[in-house]
Amino acid sequence: MKAAIAEMDPYRRIVGPATRQRVRSTLRAALNAAIAQQLITFNPASHVELEAGRRPKALVWTEERILHWERTGEKPSPVMVWTPEHTGLFLDHVAEDRLYALFHLVAFRGLRRGEACGQRWTDTHLETGLLTVAKQLVVNGWEVYEDDPKTDAGARTIALDSDTVQALKRHRAQQDEDRKEWESGWVETGRVFTRENGELLHPANVTRRFIELHEEIGLPPIRLHDLRHGAATLAHAAGAGLKDIQEMLGHSSITITSDTYTSLLPEADLAIAEAAARLVPRARVTSEDTGREVRAQPSEAGEPVPFDADPLGDIREINSPSAHAPLTQTAPDEKSEAE
Repeated sequence: MKAAIAEMDPYRRIVGPATRQRVRSTLRAALNAAIAQQLITFNPASHVELEAGRRPKALVWTEERILHWERTGEKPSPVMVWTPEHTGLFLDHVAEDRLYALFHLVAFRGLRRGEACGQRWTDTHLETGLLTVAKQLVVNGWEVYEDDPKTDAGARTIALDSDTVQALKRHRAQQDEDRKEWESGWVETGRVFTRENGELLHPANVTRRFIELHEEIGLPPIRLHDLRHGAATLAHAAGAGLKDIQEMLGHSSITITSDTYTSLLPEADLAIAEAAARLVPRARVTSEDTGREVRAQPSEAGEPVPFDADPLGDIREINSPSAHAPLTQTAPDEKSEAE
């Protein structure tokens, strides 16, 4: 049997340590149930040793990381996130693709692939700008079937920005034209995103199309699922709290949101660092132009103030735009795995 299996073509992708840990937990629970039913007396899964299943940390594609990838072909992390500029380039490039609205929706509101493919028009309320995630499409082998969201928290209602609403309206108009063109050959599934004849989208084909499109313009590689990480990062940079992001993504635990899905954009990180440095009063400051030290005089309140300093500088710094100012990309006029 082992020889026969060895000769078979591989039909499943290699999973990571975290997934292997979950597989073992599921198997162990099933075998414990068998022990309770007196079908077996020993649970072999309890003694299987696996490497620690740590979730990979999402990293942003900075210039340095892109150069390293171009030289070596190595990704710094299994989970990579595009910058807002990368996301904008991608969306501009795919503006005329029939799946543009799907990619736009995932990029800005963070739906899972199966949730986007399974989204129904009856759960999509464009006039009020709300979308309810109630179903998803799941792949078993190569067969596709409808299922409930991954977790109870996955069944959620999220708000849609005006650009996403307009993208979905244009997509619906195109779908109505396709329905008229196919006439009796149209398959009515009620889904927002379908094939040209109305049939269900296969999630794997959506992933394949996503890879083709971003490779056409030479963007650094990410998975389709990483657009979901990018949506969390954009929301975080725009000022959303972790609880808001958790509800947007449909996570059952805020720990997953904070540890795995939110990356700090370099621009926001730099702004935070500068703001923190300004909070500490210094008796001596260094001129940026000459590198010389400039003596400071005490202010009326007794605090040292550098010569030539703007007396309103601290106030202006505090009232300057937040480090988490919106960093989203405006969509073009012609149109955003289940873990």
